[in-house]
Amino acid sequence: MSIGADGVLPPLAEGAPDVGVVIVAAGASTRAGAGELKQLRWLAGKPMLLHSLQTFMARADVVSVVCVLPARYAGDPPPWVFQCDVDRLMIAPGGTTRTESVANGLDDLPDEARIVLVHDAARPLVDDATIDRVVQRVRLGESAVAALPVIDTLKEVNESNHIVRTVDRARLWRAQTPQGFPREVIVRAHREAAAARLTATDDAALCERLGIPVMVVPGSERALKITTEEDFIRAEALARVRE
Repeated sequence: MSIGADGVLPPLAEGAPDVGVVIVAAGASTRAGAGELKQLRWLAGKPMLLHSLQTFMARADVVSVVCVLPARYAGDPPPWVFQCDVDRLMIAPGGTTRTESVANGLDDLPDEARIVLVHDAARPLVDDATIDRVVQRVRLGESAVAALPVIDTLKEVNESNHIVRTVDRARLWRAQTPQGFPREVIVRAHREAAAARLTATDDAALCERLGIPVMVVPGSERALKITTEEDFIRAEALARVRE
């Protein structure tokens, strides 16, 4: 379904789910330690990936969730994955890059998914309020990413770690996920990236290179990205604290 002339997505039948979610869980987790994939490790009482799956599956506006797993797991996923609504769940194999993995997930979304959210499984504690803010902007025909303003002083350094300059942080934000897009926008961005053999660390960057406006909406400190063993400790503590 195309965006209207006014830039706003036309309404569906009342209550009809139209949000498709791609959860990227295909990384190798080389920095997390412990000798296992971080997305499969337990966090706050259940596997880390299951946090995101259940959060999005609990939403009435979600028509389908595509979970992108490493290729060796895609054909035989961990059994706990199917604790979710299997009628709305698809499993896709990861690619050699994050960009390719997201593209694989996009291919499996049903036609009803006119809004696409891309979320990293490494952010298991994302909250509904953040998701709502992203979806609301996409319903207005915009692309949007959850993000937080930079509050630390930033220093650029040279090869020997000597400070070159202080970077103005006034307009700098830390991008998080989910990142949301009208479906035709993100599909086009990935199609053109594939044609140019380009990759990016997030999906907003693929839109930026095409001149497609992307706005930030307030994210959450709870949605930290788990990369190291120390991040698991922080996330465990956050999970015990109610918002």
